[in-house]
Amino acid sequence: MKKTFVLAVCLSFSVSTQAQILDAIKSTIKDKTGIDLNAPVKATSSTASGSTTTKNSSSVNLGSLTSTQISSGLKEALNLGVTEGVKKLGTADGFYKNEMVKILMPEKLRVIDTKLRAVGLGSLADQGVKLLNRAAEDAVTGSAPIFANAITSMTITDAKNILLGSNNAATNYLQTKTQSQLFTAFQPKVKASLGKVGADTVWKNLISKYNLLTGQSVTTDLNEYVTTETINGVFKMIAEKENGIRNNPALRTTSLLQKVFGVK
Repeated sequence: MKKTFVLAVCLSFSVSTQAQILDAIKSTIKDKTGIDLNAPVKATSSTASGSTTTKNSSSVNLGSLTSTQISSGLKEALNLGVTEGVKKLGTADGFYKNEMVKILMPEKLRVIDTKLRAVGLGSLADQGVKLLNRAAEDAVTGSAPIFANAITSMTITDAKNILLGSNNAATNYLQTKTQSQLFTAFQPKVKASLGKVGADTVWKNLISKYNLLTGQSVTTDLNEYVTTETINGVFKMIAEKENGIRNNPALRTTSLLQKVFGVK
């Protein structure tokens, strides 16, 4: 019985001593780091990219918008981009002095530019580039109906995805769906403009001089090149407008634009 009592006392002393030592350690840690080991551990919230994405998705409420409204809003934004873009590009230097859309010498003919400048004919090369841009400026004038028709006939089956897409998602969609049709409709205008501003004559002279200097025979389809570059220029202006409407409420000038783009 005595032995049992002594053993119990020893164990009690041991446990008590361990507790005191543990308390001392915890106290030291709290003093040095400010961390209270006695405080209850709070459950960690998993706020990684997953929860952030969920929050963003839930904050975009498209429930009040129909697909027709979204499609109409996107088309209205594109039409505004066309109207303003064509107006800006269809003036003198609209292409030529706008670095975003300026038409440069065709890549396969840039060797001509280098060679002509080397023999003191840089002014002829400059004139050639300038007239390409003049042709584009002339051709784009009055072209708004061609682009507007492409927008009107466009069927947007995934309007919601486009609305919630990148800043120029609608422009990219339109260009992908209508580039070939626009090219066919636009090419005759460009051909007429190349002749009207004298670009075709200057380029024949330019290429002729290069071929004479080098003994080569370089040719290119300027009509195809300028048509493509002109269309691309208009799409760049449309994309700029779409980006503005998406990110600047002041540019949402109609109730439809405010309703559709106000959800983001």
